[in-house]
Formats: sequence, structure tokens, C-alpha cells
Amino acid sequence: MLEDNAWPVGHIRVRETHGIIVIELHGEIDIAGTLDALPSLDAATSDEGRTVLLDLGPVTFFDVYSLRLLCRAQDRVVARGGRLLVVCAQRNILKLLRVAGLLDRFDPLPTVTEAMERGAREAAG
Repeated sequence: MLEDNAWPVGHIRVRETHGIIVIELHGEIDIAGTLDALPSLDAATSDEGRTVLLDLGPVTFFDVYSLRLLCRAQDRVVARGGRLLVVCAQRNILKLLRVAGLLDRFDPLPTVTEAMERGAREAAG
């Protein structure tokens, strides 16, 4: 299911690293970017009991449509008994999460390394 691919025409790249599904969003995640990323995001969040890391580091624009994409990813992962880890250190995105009341829901980590370490710790029990 997962392939390590170069940035496609769209806004998403999915790969598996050390048993964790890594989804990187890239560029402007507005309504068009959200619609573009949705099929790949749904495919990447379809497995049972997986840890999924959603990296927002390469995102240059994030709006309310992006929030819906983020909530969809978490809902899909949790419904399948998995865990979603979010990586985000960008102040504008963190502010949007806070204003929307979602900062505690996602508890973003500042780096991919920290998220990978947390995912590995949680998988180990």
C-alpha cells in the first residue's frame, strides 16, 4: 500500500519508517490542497492499529479546511485502534489550532525525531 515517493503533483507524501506511517503535507493546504491530499490521506490511514505521524513542517499555508483534514486523519486512525502523532512547530498553525480549541486534541510535537521516538516508546509498551 505505501510507497516512498517523491513529491507528486499534489500536496502529500506517504512513506513508512520503522513501522510508523509518515504523512508529510507540503505547500498550501487550502481547500484545493485538502481535496488533493484527501485520497492519499484516506489510504494512509486505513490500516488497523497503526501509529501515523502527520508532519506539517513543509506546509506554507494552513486554514480551516486543513483543520478538517487533520481531524479526519485522527478520527480514521483512532477508529482503527491506532495513534496519530502531529509534528508542527509553526506559530501560525499552532495559533490556529489553539483558537479552534484543537491544540490539546493533537498535542503537536516540534520535530519528526521527537515524534518518531514517542511512537517507538508507545509501540514498545
